[in-house]
Amino acid sequence: MTARARGASSWPSPADFAGPPPPAQLAEWEALDRVARPARLRRLRARFGEAGVDAYFGVRPEHMRYLTGFRLGSGEDKVAGQSGQFLVGGEEVVVLADSRYTIQAGREAPESRLFEVYHDLPSRWTELVASVGARRVAVEAAFVPHSVWRALESAAAEVELVPVEGWVEADRATKEPAELERIGAACAVADRALAALLPRIRPGATELELAMALEWEMRTSGAEALAFDVACLSGAQAALPHGAPRDQPIAAGEVLLFDFGAQVAGYRSDMTRTLFVGEPAERDLDVYRLVARSQRAAIQLLEARLAEGAALPTGREADAAARSVIDEDGRWPAYGHGLGHGIGLATHEAPSLGRSAAAVAELPSRTVFSVEPGIYLEGEMGVRIEDLVAIDATAGRLERLTRFPSTPIVVGR
Repeated sequence: MTARARGASSWPSPADFAGPPPPAQLAEWEALDRVARPARLRRLRARFGEAGVDAYFGVRPEHMRYLTGFRLGSGEDKVAGQSGQFLVGGEEVVVLADSRYTIQAGREAPESRLFEVYHDLPSRWTELVASVGARRVAVEAAFVPHSVWRALESAAAEVELVPVEGWVEADRATKEPAELERIGAACAVADRALAALLPRIRPGATELELAMALEWEMRTSGAEALAFDVACLSGAQAALPHGAPRDQPIAAGEVLLFDFGAQVAGYRSDMTRTLFVGEPAERDLDVYRLVARSQRAAIQLLEARLAEGAALPTGREADAAARSVIDEDGRWPAYGHGLGHGIGLATHEAPSLGRSAAAVAELPSRTVFSVEPGIYLEGEMGVRIEDLVAIDATAGRLERLTRFPSTPIVVGR
């Protein structure tokens, strides 16, 4: 609807969206990961020759899971020490684990060799790299603290550390079909949770109460975890692109912005919906309509390129298509952040869609990313609409994985 916002009689229902995946589906996805890991490792090792390295040392939790199967819970990497970090040699993969994680690593990374380390990697570094015959080791330099880098250099002066960036990230940007299925399942959990929450949103409820209720809906309807903390922002707080919910009652006449996501089988969703509490002001509806037009412009650009069989746009071009709609209207400033980001095992990953995205690199295929333009009026209100879309250039297909309607919705009246 465009003339007026949708009311309760046309609200989406939880039954409109797919239910959580059954255990058999979860088991199938795990099996597909095991089958896919050798090819993932081959693609990584293919980079060794051109870079002149013998091994790759990885520390990021999402890379751990992608390449070895070892999993750390959200934030657990901060207390796990070196457990889960890994070394990919030319012939084998070594997973580091201390006594807290050896059983888990044996179950989740059975194709890898375990190497016991407990907060003492430098003292074991020479032995570790020698065990795979490495003299030059590629290291995820952006994620290894400088003090650790120096300690590893000092521990084995004969081993050269080679800083690399984006190797695994670039591979993970192109999604396997089973990865897209899991992101879609996480989207359905989030869609269903917001639909279940709509009848409970009324003036007087606090942002914090609603954020907690939305988290509960996700966790009890298929999410193994949250993709990130729920944002619930009302009125002027909605002008904060990344704000935190307060113990503040929402009021009639305000906008109410939710930014949230679920995690299913390791993969994440991310969506934003801006609702209207009570009768919306005409100005606020106009802002919403303009943001919706902006998002539509970017998606139409993608669809047009797919239909033509032409090269996909760059992330910078997609951002420009959305941003120009707001700029040409001229009434309000366009969003200062990027148009979108890739998503998968991490909430923010490649590809990037924004003014700082690569100017010549077209978007990869098959991939999935957010499209999330916004308008933020400091001290007044803010609107953002965010959907995840998957594109497959070979199939000429664009699919919205976020199914919750993006038309204006009025609650609490």
